[in-house]
Amino acid sequence: MTYAVIVRWVARPGEEADVERCLRALIEPSRDEPGNLAYQPHRDPEDPRVFHIYEHYVDERSALAHLETPHVRALGFGDAIPRLEDRQRVACVPIEPSG
Repeated sequence: MTYAVIVRWVARPGEEADVERCLRALIEPSRDEPGNLAYQPHRDPEDPRVFHIYEHYVDERSALAHLETPHVRALGFGDAIPRLEDRQRVACVPIEPSG
């Protein structure tokens, strides 16, 4: 069963450009990870401090492995996350059609 993660980040005032820089740098290496089906950051069109990241993996193990990669450790935990005033992470699994 596939596994999705939806993340919401709110940058501290003045940190928006650096958070976006980190997210841009995370796109390609995250998409290249084994088990990654999609990795797409988004920015709220009404509030430039708010970012959403949609991640889709073949399974939960792949999603957890993403958190341990060097690029997420350096750019995510080491650079972007300290620039946030709030962050939320929701994991979900698909609802398949019945029948």
